[in-house]
Amino acid sequence: MAERVSIRHEDFDLAAEVAALRAGDGGVGAVAAFVGTVRDASDGRAITRMELEHYPGMTEAAIETMIDAAMQRFDIRAARVVHRIGVLEARAQIVLVAVTSAHRGQAFQACEFLMDYLKTQAPFWKKETGPDGARWVDARVADDEALARWGLASANAA
Repeated sequence: MAERVSIRHEDFDLAAEVAALRAGDGGVGAVAAFVGTVRDASDGRAITRMELEHYPGMTEAAIETMIDAAMQRFDIRAARVVHRIGVLEARAQIVLVAVTSAHRGQAFQACEFLMDYLKTQAPFWKKETGPDGARWVDARVADDEALARWGLASANAA
């Protein structure tokens, strides 16, 4: 069984990650995956790179808790989250959330749940850099609202 959480500097291969997640499990009928990338623009300003920092140990534990919550909430067989840290250029892959289940509906829902949870609850700090300088990325209300539809409140919500 593949590890459930990987925080790393190096890029990931979607096909290899999905193959490892479903390896040896004949009950898998569906795989849902989300890959997030660094946009070249944010809030109307050009972005050339993003720097991601995290709190080692705490980040992995928070994501493990998220996966446990998804396993309890949805009928899924396995889940994996890969999140990159360090300096990433525009268009680079940042995050992978992949989920297996017997049926597609549960896989889609669990994948979306994990991504919504990850955006608001995982201890990552992001700094975007563009021609006009660098700025830290604040929590977004839309991300808090996405988590709320699952009946969960974000620690960022006021």
